[in-house]
Amino acid sequence: MKILKEQTICEWQNVTPQKPEQGSKLGIALSTIGQLPINGLRHKPENGTNGWYIWCGTELSDTDDFFSPLHIEHISSYLPEIAGYLDLPAGYRFLVDGDNFEDVWLDPDLLNA
Repeated sequence: MKILKEQTICEWQNVTPQKPEQGSKLGIALSTIGQLPINGLRHKPENGTNGWYIWCGTELSDTDDFFSPLHIEHISSYLPEIAGYLDLPAGYRFLVDGDNFEDVWLDPDLLNA
């Protein structure tokens, strides 16, 4: 599905934006940058994190060092194309393939993790 250019992602999903706090951190799998698709999921923010975990490619690893912390202000240096998704509230996931495919969905299990 593709959002209309005049809509924000949150408008498209009919949800209230939950902008990550300035200075908060997300988890990013730096070793996967450049692969497709780009994936993101958001847990509840806590302890200075905003709940976002971002990785590229089809494999999500459970190794302890898969994700590295990154201040939200620096994500645009790595993946500027996902900026519009980061206002989605906790419990949401997204996947973009770089070829006009975008998917956004609520995953209630993320709220219980």
